[in-house]
Amino acid sequence: MGTDRVIRIVENFATPLLDEMGLELVEVQFRQESGWVLRLFIDRNEGLNVDDCASVSRQVATYLEVEDIIRHAYTLEVSSPGAERPLKRLEEFIRFSGKKIRVKLNDPVDNQRVFCGILTGVNEEKNSITLAVDGSDAKQMVIDLRAVARARLSL
Repeated sequence: MGTDRVIRIVENFATPLLDEMGLELVEVQFRQESGWVLRLFIDRNEGLNVDDCASVSRQVATYLEVEDIIRHAYTLEVSSPGAERPLKRLEEFIRFSGKKIRVKLNDPVDNQRVFCGILTGVNEEKNSITLAVDGSDAKQMVIDLRAVARARLSL
């Protein structure tokens, strides 16, 4: 089974499970490193603890074993996304409005793909964000979220 399919299956199982637990699924990764690794990054507004991660790990591991989703050896990791967590959904941009973020665009703007700055606005109707770009006096950049390859919080 392909990595994208495994990720979708895990997301479809884990999202409602985490919602019931008051947790959020931030990202799922399934990749080969020194061996295959399935990583779930989870979060909660009030922060996570080790028990949250352990509980999710047990439930996901049981599901994967019963459903026989991954038929080769792999390691399951469940953790916090960390201080530089990815931002993917509009709700995440709204939640972290006012914070410093790093945005990588699909296509360059003025020969630049990566922009850092303060997330100063989110327009839900236009599905866009406004970024006060670092190193520029009062430069506000409006970015359509469809143009974003990757975004994350930045320290």
